[in-house]
Order: sequence, then C-alpha cells, then structure tokens
Amino acid sequence: MGLCPDELRHLVIRPTLEYLGQYSLAAESLLMGTAAVESAMGYELKQQQGRGLGVYHITPRSHQLLWDQYLAKHPDLASKVRGLASQHEFLANPHSELTTNLRYATAIAWLLYARKGKSLPDAKDVTAMAKFWHRHFHSRPQAGVDTFIDRYQALKHANHLAA
Repeated sequence: MGLCPDELRHLVIRPTLEYLGQYSLAAESLLMGTAAVESAMGYELKQQQGRGLGVYHITPRSHQLLWDQYLAKHPDLASKVRGLASQHEFLANPHSELTTNLRYATAIAWLLYARKGKSLPDAKDVTAMAKFWHRHFHSRPQAGVDTFIDRYQALKHANHLAA
C-alpha cells in the first residue's frame, strides 16, 4: 500500500500537526522525510524483525515509552492524541493504531521528535533534517542520512514537497 505524498502531507500530516497546535513547515517536512525513509511512503509496511509498525515504523516499545514517559506528564496533550485513536481498537490493541490509523501514527511520530525539545532544522536544509532524523528517530539499521536525503529528494523532484 503506497501513499500519495501530496495527500499524506495535505490530508494527514498538516491537519494532525495543526490539531496538536504544533504545525510548522519544518515539522511537516521532517515527517514527510520520515515516512519516505522509514517505509518508502507506505510501500514497505511489512513488519520485520526489529522494525516498527506503520508508515513511520514506530516500534511498540517506543510507542509505549512515549505514553509512559512523556504523554503521562502532559495530560491535555495525551487527551488530544487519544482523541485521534479508535474508540475500541485502541483499548484492545493500541499498537495496531500505528498501522491502521494515519493521523494517530503521525501524532505519535511527531511527538517522538517533539518530546526531545530540540529545535528543528530549517525545512529547506535536507541534510540537517536527515541528521535530525538519524539522531532522534532512526529505526532502520540499513538506512542512513544518505538514504533519507535520496528519498526526500525523490519526493521533492516529483513536486510533492515545497522547494
């Protein structure tokens, strides 16, 4: 299942960041690059040993730690994020939301970055974004900064990202 980059950006990432009150072009671009490098925009969703779930390949452990160590300390934000999750499925299998619910997965991916409290690189500095991803999110052992840059540039050249 591949995702149309324009639709992911305009219908999922941007509205999710706006809903959280945390929209910026840098955050949007970073999440687009993350989806591109982690799952090739959804073409590589199959869970493999040590890899995470969904478009952003978030591991169940990272998901759980985010809830336990960050969202538990920010109840208003936790309530907003919980509002994105399915009413029943989240209670039965919260990690499945990372695969089946794009807005929820996007919120979690963003908060995995945001909880660090680090300033984002400029949206136009692809190398700095790649290094930021590698330091703060990186889940694919075989993918490095160059992979992020290559996949992000491929999206950009297909006119799916702001220049």
